[in-house]
Amino acid sequence: MTEPQHTPGGPDEAPTGRPPDVDTGFWLWLVALPLMVAGYLVDLFTAGQGEGGLFLAINGVFVAALAAVVVTFLYLLRQGYRWARTALTAGAIAAVVYSVSNLFGVDRPSAAAALGYAAPVIVGSVLIVGGMYLLHRKEAHEFFTR
Repeated sequence: MTEPQHTPGGPDEAPTGRPPDVDTGFWLWLVALPLMVAGYLVDLFTAGQGEGGLFLAINGVFVAALAAVVVTFLYLLRQGYRWARTALTAGAIAAVVYSVSNLFGVDRPSAAAALGYAAPVIVGSVLIVGGMYLLHRKEAHEFFTR
């Protein structure tokens, strides 16, 4: 009896030919993004007690633009662009370092503010690190050819 042949698009691969690690990494990033934004906004509104409305508005526009850039890079990543993975990897390192240093280095005014920042940032950081790990595995690495 012969063994079944592996066919592209079978149960081991995504229908588009992308390795499952790329799709999983994409979804981990996509779930982590709103968590990280929520943590940043909680920190912005609770830690910045004396800032005015203009400061909050500028930060809100900056966060929205940055989130839009990340989503754009995520979709380019799914298309096989290696530079998008590189940019997201650099962003992941920066986001995790910023979040962890902010987690332990900033005094929050209340326990609710600390928990409101810590919960989404910890979960988001773990998801980002997991997504980056999956995007740098061998099968995923071979997928990025553009």
